[in-house]
Amino acid sequence: MRTADLTTALVLMAAGALVIWDSLRLGIGWGTDGPQSGFFPFWLAVLLIAACLLIARQAWRSTNRAPLVTRERLKPVLTTLLPSTGFVVLTQFVGLYVATALFMGFYMRWIGRYAWITVVLVSVLFPLLTFIVFERWFLVPMPKGPLEAWLGY
Repeated sequence: MRTADLTTALVLMAAGALVIWDSLRLGIGWGTDGPQSGFFPFWLAVLLIAACLLIARQAWRSTNRAPLVTRERLKPVLTTLLPSTGFVVLTQFVGLYVATALFMGFYMRWIGRYAWITVVLVSVLFPLLTFIVFERWFLVPMPKGPLEAWLGY
């Protein structure tokens, strides 16, 4: 666990440093009309790096040398990772809403072993509600596929 914690802290600190660097390019001060574009990302990155330093310090002092994932704990990780990866890839081709319906239906039936009626209702109604909220109410465009194009969106 120690190695995983230290590695994660270092990677996140590097990401925070990148955000700080770009925020400085955008400006982190206060303009006449409010904060400049880099103000909030800069301070969030500073907080991220501070938290990572605390985590790294805690991990460095830790005596826990157990591996992050053992063979018996790898199966549940892959059970979540593989369908999630499929969801991300599928989103590129069929859009967010259809991919969400397929992912939820597959996951609910395969992992949750829910009844088919529950699977169909949730996996259809949730993406539909999400579509209404984001596309119609908030006017935020999400990735769409052929079905949405066919329906005129």
